[in-house]
Amino acid sequence: MITEKKTQFLIDELDQLRRQGLFRPLRVLGSAQDTEVVVDGKHVLNLSSNNYLGLTTHPRLKTAMTEATQAWGAGSGAVRTIAGTMSVHEELERRLAEFKHTEASLVFQSGFTANLGVLQSLVREGDVIISDELNHASIIDGIRLSKAERSIFKHRDLDDLERHLEKHRDRRVKLVVTDGVFSMDGDIAPLQGIVERAERFGALVMVDDAHASGVLGKNGRGSVNHFGLDGRVDLQMGTLSKAIGVLGGYVAAPQPVRDFLVHRARPFLFSTSHPPGVAAACIAAIDVLLAEPERLGFDTGASETPITPVIVGKGAVAMEFSDRLFKLGVFAQGIGYPTVPEGRARIRTIVTSVHTDAQLDRALEAFEKGGRELGVIA
Repeated sequence: MITEKKTQFLIDELDQLRRQGLFRPLRVLGSAQDTEVVVDGKHVLNLSSNNYLGLTTHPRLKTAMTEATQAWGAGSGAVRTIAGTMSVHEELERRLAEFKHTEASLVFQSGFTANLGVLQSLVREGDVIISDELNHASIIDGIRLSKAERSIFKHRDLDDLERHLEKHRDRRVKLVVTDGVFSMDGDIAPLQGIVERAERFGALVMVDDAHASGVLGKNGRGSVNHFGLDGRVDLQMGTLSKAIGVLGGYVAAPQPVRDFLVHRARPFLFSTSHPPGVAAACIAAIDVLLAEPERLGFDTGASETPITPVIVGKGAVAMEFSDRLFKLGVFAQGIGYPTVPEGRARIRTIVTSVHTDAQLDRALEAFEKGGRELGVIA
């Protein structure tokens, strides 16, 4: 039996978070994920969702999920390599590869497990992974799980990237990894320059397009397509849980990469496959991206993407600001260390294609009032 004495170290750390003003209970939605939601019983304007295109409630996706569930059942019942690969899974991967202009794709349970699976298995001891210092936590953890050396270059700094490539010129495999859109600041990787330098040194390039899929490129194909680099980026990771509106992650790549991951990527090998309804809804989302391009096309100022951070500095201030916004009817979560660096805590807002001008005006009024009350703005 677990006793309080055995978990005292956790209680002490939680108490420290409370003293610092950083302890946050989970917020609970009592409604569908939309521009306005019920959170902890309160009706608020939603600026915290990754539902960029409003697809979580799109009729086409809901119908596809319902019909597939009726036809195939609630779950798949097995891992992909035993008895869990259904034709709907294969169809989703075919459609993703076609959409991303690659030979093949492989779907994982989440974007996080996709990065873990690729980075843990693709390289070995003696190889090197060269990674942007602000890459997503899943990339960082994937690198830690691999036996390759890690080499971290300064954020979006092409000259520093080149220095790292030169340093590791003679490695068997050199893999450059970057977010396409960085999840906390909303800035875009200088992908053209990254690819050019990688090609010069014979390095592979992997792009995490979790926050670019459905946002950048033709019909939302992502940052690789946005920069006209189709066929020049070796691996494109994306998620099915943000702009796509459902659940999962995937890697779009040449066929040998897919074949290798099927045999070596541990999250793929040891996790039950997606429920058929989830796969069918993801296919429907691709259809919507192709049929309704008007959902795309954001203009969010310097961030260049739907992610617009309001940086306030201290973590406790960000959390208090978030609480004040909530009282004013706006749900915008505070983000602090270790998700972002110390001193760079923020309110991370996300504007979707289905927010109205009136809703955004309400949000701006709340930010102004809360910011003045806290002294964040004069």
